[in-house]
Amino acid sequence: MESLFPFLILPAAFALDLIIGDPHNLPHPVRLMGNAITLAEPWFRRLRLKLFWSGALFAVTLIVLVWAITFALVSTAGLIDSGLKNIIEIIIIYYSISSKSLNDAAMDVYISLKQNQLNEAKQKVSYIVGRDVAQLTQQDVARATVETVAENFVDGVVSPLFFAAIGGAPLAMAYKMVNTLDSMVGYKNEKYIEFGKPAARIDDAANFLPARISVFFISLAAQILANRGLKAFKSALKDGRKHSSPNAGFSEAPFAGTLRVRLGGPGEYFGKIVNKPYIGRNFRGVCIDHIPKACDLMLVASLLAVVLIDIF
Repeated sequence: MESLFPFLILPAAFALDLIIGDPHNLPHPVRLMGNAITLAEPWFRRLRLKLFWSGALFAVTLIVLVWAITFALVSTAGLIDSGLKNIIEIIIIYYSISSKSLNDAAMDVYISLKQNQLNEAKQKVSYIVGRDVAQLTQQDVARATVETVAENFVDGVVSPLFFAAIGGAPLAMAYKMVNTLDSMVGYKNEKYIEFGKPAARIDDAANFLPARISVFFISLAAQILANRGLKAFKSALKDGRKHSSPNAGFSEAPFAGTLRVRLGGPGEYFGKIVNKPYIGRNFRGVCIDHIPKACDLMLVASLLAVVLIDIF
């Protein structure tokens, strides 16, 4: 990362995220990406190509475009002043991180559950999970929330920091487009099974290393918080591959080992029951009070991630 003070950029961006979080009243790059995806999809679907290849061209075009726009913005700022370039990079990378918004969303669900407002909790958890929530019990909602905190630790913290360290703000933003594409079109339903497959595969590839690196950050955080670092690491080795996603299990398994809870299992998606493998099968079920513990684990692991990624 070419900058006057490269060792300050990632910590500054992370600090901004912890302090400000997602500014709902300001334009957010991810929301702009979502709008771009919505506008571009019909055009690419009309191409005289097989859906898989039009979907591949769609995904690659948007990813490259986001990288190029960000690169141009940062480079122009650098021509004006190196300090301005630093500030622009910090702001852009800050927008790519979502530790505070993930914590806040999970804790909102927790508060509703503690107040016995199950329907309200279902509504809130529906904003952060892809499964159907209508039939969820209180324990189901708590489990879904913990799983989301664990899985999105990679998407929302480790991967953005990883790519920012490698390629600065342009690569961090390109990753966010990868992740946004997957969240919007990477479904295995009739509409997206072919068109969205390339976006899902690109997301799997992008998160491959960060997901596995996350095991070490979570294990260190588990040791600091609960003296369960070895348990977390062993759970990752045992159950990290027991997930329908090639990456999600590597963050969920150490969370399960640290909290001693059972994650995964059957879930309803688009009206169909999907039987996912259990992670931490021999542990107990998730209860409401595991949500703040999962959030604490995620935040400490996030702090360790920004420090260690910045050093190396």
